[in-house]
Amino acid sequence: MINAFLSFHAGEPRKHDPSFRGPIQNRGCTDIVCCILFIIAILGYLAVGILAWSQGDPRKVIYPTDSRGQFCGQAGTPLEKKPFLFYFNIMKCASPMVLLEFQCPTTQMCVEKCPDKFMTLIKAYAVNSDFAYYKNFCEEGVTNTMGVAEILKQRLCPAMLLPSKPFTRRCFPALGMKGGVITVGNSSTFNDGNEIRNAQDLVAGVQNATVVMEARQVVMKIFEDFTHCWYWILLGLVIAMIISLLFLILLRFLAGIMVWVMIAMLVAVIGYGIFHCYMEYAALKGEAGANVTIKDLGFQTDFTVYLQIRQTWLAFIIILAIVEVIIILLLIFLWKRILIAIALIKEASRAIGHMLCSLFYPLFTFLLLAVVIAYWGVTAVFLSTSNQPIYKIFNETNCDYSRQTCDPAVSFSPLHLCCPDSKCLFAFYGGETPYHKYLIALQFYNVFLFFWCANFVLGLGQMTLAGAFASYYWAAKKPDDIPAFPVFSSLGRSLRYHTGTLAFGSLILSIIQIIRVLLEYLDHKLKGAQNKFAKFLLCCLKCCFWCLEKFVKFLNRNAYIMAAIYGKNFCTSARDAFFLLMRNVIRVAVLDKVTDFILFLGKLLIVGLLGVFSFFFFSGRVKAFQNTAPTLNYYWVPILTMVVCSYLIAHAFFSVYSMCVDTLFLCFCEDLERNDGSAARPYYMSPSLREILWKNKEEDPSEPSAQQQQHDEDTQLKQEAQEEDTA
Repeated sequence: MINAFLSFHAGEPRKHDPSFRGPIQNRGCTDIVCCILFIIAILGYLAVGILAWSQGDPRKVIYPTDSRGQFCGQAGTPLEKKPFLFYFNIMKCASPMVLLEFQCPTTQMCVEKCPDKFMTLIKAYAVNSDFAYYKNFCEEGVTNTMGVAEILKQRLCPAMLLPSKPFTRRCFPALGMKGGVITVGNSSTFNDGNEIRNAQDLVAGVQNATVVMEARQVVMKIFEDFTHCWYWILLGLVIAMIISLLFLILLRFLAGIMVWVMIAMLVAVIGYGIFHCYMEYAALKGEAGANVTIKDLGFQTDFTVYLQIRQTWLAFIIILAIVEVIIILLLIFLWKRILIAIALIKEASRAIGHMLCSLFYPLFTFLLLAVVIAYWGVTAVFLSTSNQPIYKIFNETNCDYSRQTCDPAVSFSPLHLCCPDSKCLFAFYGGETPYHKYLIALQFYNVFLFFWCANFVLGLGQMTLAGAFASYYWAAKKPDDIPAFPVFSSLGRSLRYHTGTLAFGSLILSIIQIIRVLLEYLDHKLKGAQNKFAKFLLCCLKCCFWCLEKFVKFLNRNAYIMAAIYGKNFCTSARDAFFLLMRNVIRVAVLDKVTDFILFLGKLLIVGLLGVFSFFFFSGRVKAFQNTAPTLNYYWVPILTMVVCSYLIAHAFFSVYSMCVDTLFLCFCEDLERNDGSAARPYYMSPSLREILWKNKEEDPSEPSAQQQQHDEDTQLKQEAQEEDTA
């Protein structure tokens, strides 16, 4: 009954084929239409990059821009020695329009250094030496013969200078605190040329002018930390690579012991993490401010502040304890399946041992991904900086022409009659040409092609390794019948015959991923909305597409394995892989995924070891490292970098094992359907794998026996013979 149900819903099992010897050599090109479409898309991507590189200018994000649209501090220009941007009247930045246009309605000019003294134009004009210093912060053309009123009327000089400090290449008032009162230049008041004002009035202007600068300050500090510790991070990543490689080599010879040692060490590392977090939690008891909640603390740019409150360490304890309990429970309930998974890992170790170059294939994938990421990043920067400078009319009084676009090179004297105090200043980067109107579409195309190319590279790696490991499994005499250079042969077959198949699978996955990006964008835009139904619907869509992406990744992976073996197109390979997995659904659930879980524990172990070591090194908790470790603004920067990168490195190396296990598993299922272990139809699996997996086969009620398969085939042959006789 179960056999009939699976035959109807999961396709017919494979028939015995005496000529089948693994990956088919005589094959043709598949999914040619998708291959052509992918080539056209790549050519279009190159055209977008060339267009962006010809129109873009990354200097717009590197150098500050003055009121004339010139870059401060750019090498090879008259402003090369003037790297800082100076605001004539920083209080104009207090206008709400700044938050909309990201530009202060005041003259801005490039200066060699920020002013370091308080001075008004009236007082400086009376002393030649002071006025000579003052003119460093004035427009060109200011002379001693011009009166103060004329200079201010033409807005050639600021009415006052305030002691300032450079921050992100911009001069901001050096505000201080004295007796709980805001001060500038050690004074709580200043004369702006017309009246005495409080230093507190400068705060609003500085806050608006730095609305984006606080984030930039954090980025700059992080970048500074990277410059101080990059070599230590590089050393840590090399150690992660060596540990991962050593771990896989040991698996080759000591798979069973290494798996149990790995599990024990992971449980111990997480246990130590719980102990350390509890000690930090207990040490903060009674400390001033340690009982403040994270919600009350709010967002802080200095993330080390969060480590000074008890709630942070309590959260770490709870998270690690939950992870520890989950791992222990899984080990208790799956320990029998772990024994079976170890046998599959041993077989994968033998396969990798006969083709050690497969361990280094992730480096080739990493190189291709680095090219894709670099091209996407450079193109995105050039696209975002390919706008033209837009100038607008700024004025202090009401004017009908206010905020309208203007051209600083064209005289607009009639406008001065209506708005005598108006001035044409640089506002932002934009454009009205057809190219600038479609910039958003080009950015979208850049992101979509990034997903498509990245998924193509990952799929190429999966198909290449699958073809190599399949040639190992279907070799009658191992390793004598394994073809020479199996990895390179499989790579050549994948590129020559199945570029279209890879493009088809990666296209489907990229469409789903770009939809998820759009849903995240909508979620960000609707955060302030009060429509609960819209939020619920968006949450459901995000969840559904997340599940769909996981399913498509799983289906693509197995489709690539089948394509690497049989050389069929994507749809046929996906269908065959899906039906084969459905006919062995119990094995997929209890065996293949248990193996993935064990390999995931190995990744966590490597990440945990590197994370603990980097924490004690960079935090200065160990006295032996205090003189060696660099001084950093945020010691969590290298720790987080090493944790993330070490996981990616471990994932890259363990992905070879994971792909090997998945390929051997599908080949094993095919082997059971094609053969029965007799002399005429022998199994291709190794004796040790057959011994341990046959027990699992007997427990699977959905799997027909070899005798039942033979009986079904004989019955079908008799029916076909009778039909021929009748005809």
